[in-house]
This record gives sequence, C-alpha cells and structure tokens, in this order.
Amino acid sequence: MAEITAPPTYEIVIQPSRGWLTIDWRELWEYRDLLVLLVQRDFISRYKQTLLGPLWHLLQPVMNAAVYFVIFWLIARIPTDDVPPPLFYLCSQLAWNYFAQNVTIGGATFINNAHLFGKVYFPRLIVPVSVVVANLIAVGLQLVPFILCFAYYRFFTPHGATLPLTWWLLLAPLPLFQTALLSLGVSLWMSASTAKYRDLVHLNQYLIQIWMFATPVVWPLSKIPPEWKWIALANPMAVPVEALRICLLGRGTLGATEVIVSILLTLAVLATGIVAFQKVERTVIDSV
Repeated sequence: MAEITAPPTYEIVIQPSRGWLTIDWRELWEYRDLLVLLVQRDFISRYKQTLLGPLWHLLQPVMNAAVYFVIFWLIARIPTDDVPPPLFYLCSQLAWNYFAQNVTIGGATFINNAHLFGKVYFPRLIVPVSVVVANLIAVGLQLVPFILCFAYYRFFTPHGATLPLTWWLLLAPLPLFQTALLSLGVSLWMSASTAKYRDLVHLNQYLIQIWMFATPVVWPLSKIPPEWKWIALANPMAVPVEALRICLLGRGTLGATEVIVSILLTLAVLATGIVAFQKVERTVIDSV
C-alpha cells in the first residue's frame, strides 16, 4: 500500500502595502471569485423586496428625460444640437447615471462594509471595483430605452437623415471605460474622506447634483463660447459625456487635444484616489 505523505507546510503572510502607489495585481486576480460574489450581492440586494426590480433602470432614464424635456426644452428652450430632445437626454444619461451611481455607492465603501472589513481579510480595493462592475449591468438595461427611442426617430420620423449609423458606434465603449476609471478614482477619494468624516456622505449627494448641471447632460458643449470652453472642459466628466454623444448620435464638439487632456486628468484622479484609499485602509477599521 502506497504511503500517503502530507503536503508541505506553507505560510500566508499578510502585511500592509508600502509605498505611495502599490497594487498587488496577482492578489486581486486570486480574489476574482469574491469580486463576482460582490457584484451579485450589489445588484441583487439593491432590488430585493421591490415591485419592479431591475425595471427601475428602464424607468428612471425615461422619467428623467421627460422632466428634462419639460423644464429644459419646453420652458428654458435650451438647444440640443439638432438632436430630438428625448434622444439627447437619454444618451447623456448613459454616462452620467453610471458615474453618479458609482460615486454615490462606492463613496461609502468603508462605512457600508465596516462589518465585513473587521472580520476577514481581502483586498479592500475589490469592493469599490465591484460597484463599478455591477453598475455596468444597469448601463446595459438603460441602453434599452435609448435604442428604442433611437430606432423610432431613425426609421419613423424625418429626423432619420440626421441620425446616421457610422463606425463611431464601435468606439462607444471607450467613453464608458473612461467614465468607469474616473468614477472609481472619485469614489476612492470619497471613501477615504467619509471614513474619517461621516457627515461628508450627505455632502456627496449634493455634490453629485451640482456636478450634473456643470456637465453637458442637458445642454450641448457646442453652445459654450470658445473663450469659456476651457472652464466647461475642466470638468472631468464633460469629455466622456460629449464623446459618447459623438459615438452614438454623431453630434458633439471635441478635439484630440481635449480628449488627451481629459484622459490624463482621469488617470491622475484614479492614481491619487488609489493612494488616498490605501493610506486610509491601513487604520480605517479602528475608526469606523
């Protein structure tokens, strides 16, 4: 009978990260199953005990577009770059709602998950990343009313000639990817701040509301005078929203320089957000 030998002993060493910006990509990959579970938790728990469930993702942009149509089109008469107003607003919300949901939920990472962080070790960065991934499902659902509205105006109204289907559609994931990186960076900053000062959670909600009106969601970037355009572009969400409209609707005013500067700004926000997040996570369990 063959002798069965015990496997060699080994040790798992858990130690704090050192340096300003250190990401253990191997460790994150080893916890990929946890990432999947957190994505499922975030999406399912959000609609538990609700009547409509994920259908709220379809109704929310439609109801918002109806409000924007009445206030900003019928009353304020803000132009929409010759795009039908409902289609303009639905397109703008794809990037903005994704960003707002990521920041709102991910910005309270340490507060909402303190019970979990205090019991078991895992890379804390997985939690805000799971929020960004889970909300991609919401973006997919919000595409449904946009596609239906686009098909209506494209094939059944005189606006069809002004809504061409071009190869720019293939580039639509790029603005969403930039939005994901930017929202992750901002949510990491928010998480680091709210871990020490909990009242900032309430401030975040007002910040998102004000930020939306400073972003070309209900107004086109083309209507900003050239001498003031740099102020609008200082908003890091301006380029992703405008770029997505260019890809999906063929309307927008962006240059290569503006896109490059926006990407560099996004990477800067993400890098500094990771630094702030990692600095706080070392002692956050003692304070939350």
